[in-house]
Amino acid sequence: MSDALTIDQPLELMQQKVEALQSELAKLPQYQPETKHYFHGGMYCREVFRHAGVLVVGAVHKKEHFYLIVSGTVAITDGEGNVEEITGPHLFQSKPGTKRAVYAVTDALCMTFHAIDATTVEAAEAELVELEPSSMYAPGNLIKHDAQEVLT
Repeated sequence: MSDALTIDQPLELMQQKVEALQSELAKLPQYQPETKHYFHGGMYCREVFRHAGVLVVGAVHKKEHFYLIVSGTVAITDGEGNVEEITGPHLFQSKPGTKRAVYAVTDALCMTFHAIDATTVEAAEAELVELEPSSMYAPGNLIKHDAQEVLT
């Protein structure tokens, strides 16, 4: 066993895999998930509906938060180097630095819950996620740009 191995390697490896997946997805037509935003009492809830067969890659989160699969079945990266197929309802904790890929096996409704100071979607995104120029989504899960042509 190498001295260079650390406990963080599975997270880093999974993040590299998810980033590679995001790069490939950027070449395809983009899907804009149905997203609703709620602010109340220092909390922010993001409700996201995905149709069956849709694969999305999220942003790197700065803070811990709850992730709730309300209904449906998703295959989701767990931040530990694994992909799990989970049917809702199912609640789990998401750690800072996590970047997830989520594939909707069936139509699926998912929600995240965040303790937050922000009161707008744009301010919430700035507070909660890392700036990522290669992201396919602008604040609010709006498609940022069209698919890019692949040159061979």
